[in-house]
Amino acid sequence: MPFEMTKLVGAEFPLFAFSHCRDVVAAVSRAGGFGVLGGARFSAESLEQELKWIDAHVDGKPYGIDILIPEHQAVKPGTRLDAIVAMVPAEHRAFVENLLRRNGIEPRVEPPQGRATTAYDGEPLLDVAFKHPIRLIANALGIAPPMMIERGRHHGVPVAALVGAKEHAVRQINAGVDVIVAQGGEAGGHCGEVSTLVLVPEVIEAVSKIRKVPVLAAGGIMTGRQMAGMMAMGAAGAWTGSVWLATTDSETNEVFRDKLVAATSRDTVRSKHRTGKFSRQLRSAWHDAWEAQDAPTALPLPLMGVLVEPALQQINSAALKGNAQARELVTYFVGQGVGLIDGVKSAARVVQDFKEDFAEAMGTVMSWNES
Repeated sequence: MPFEMTKLVGAEFPLFAFSHCRDVVAAVSRAGGFGVLGGARFSAESLEQELKWIDAHVDGKPYGIDILIPEHQAVKPGTRLDAIVAMVPAEHRAFVENLLRRNGIEPRVEPPQGRATTAYDGEPLLDVAFKHPIRLIANALGIAPPMMIERGRHHGVPVAALVGAKEHAVRQINAGVDVIVAQGGEAGGHCGEVSTLVLVPEVIEAVSKIRKVPVLAAGGIMTGRQMAGMMAMGAAGAWTGSVWLATTDSETNEVFRDKLVAATSRDTVRSKHRTGKFSRQLRSAWHDAWEAQDAPTALPLPLMGVLVEPALQQINSAALKGNAQARELVTYFVGQGVGLIDGVKSAARVVQDFKEDFAEAMGTVMSWNES
């Protein structure tokens, strides 16, 4: 069955898998989906290494990248990491250090591991990305910048933008993007408040009045049946993220994966206490501490992430070593679809499950039409 998005990016099946893990990206693309690497955490040098690895392990199948160039942040793009660290108030540093000590973890002063050494600055990452055979480039947290759209046009690479509201989609279309990802509030990571079921048809209707652009549905989509439902409403495919966290290929550790499998759809929280902007995460004792009456308010992006990421890395390390208190603090980005995770599978198996569920759901719809 031909699909608009598969023709646009060269994939077999319009299942888009956002992941910070190169293994997931390659596995999904090899299995017929379309892997998208979350590149915001990398420096230009480390992103080059990641993309070279994907090129070597994707068997020639198409993949994409999400760069994340925020429209608004508290510092100028390119500000050095040490300068950002110096901007973090002493009150916030003391709060995090005391939180760790109360839970049997001795705090260490260190920068977030694996992160770029400056504030979000997309241009160096774009330089790297366009040297590789990417078939899609995406941006979130604001309007896709002109340099991304212009370079996408020059290299023949479609530009996608993630939106959480109808008015954001209209702005993106007017800016010139090629694909809209309508991401509902159920989604993991940065998300808005409107539910996927409402947002997707609302965005499709709004953008169709301006220009014909494919819209991908995102937010809480964990099965091929949900994907079929979104496409029945007019979506061109599904953009997914949380479903890959419980795979054997994922970057998540075994403690978090165990918590994912045990979690229900009500065990997530939309909070600023990780990046400084609202993002959906697995609720844990970390959020309870930050929501206490004596806790400081969340810092803006990117100060909050610079403050807490090293602490969260230390929490993960302590939990893996058997610290039960640290285990209660463990958290990560995940959407409300976590309640549909019932075990750990390979990414390739998840793609196959999506295909089978999708085909079965579409077959049911066709049988209704014939009856």
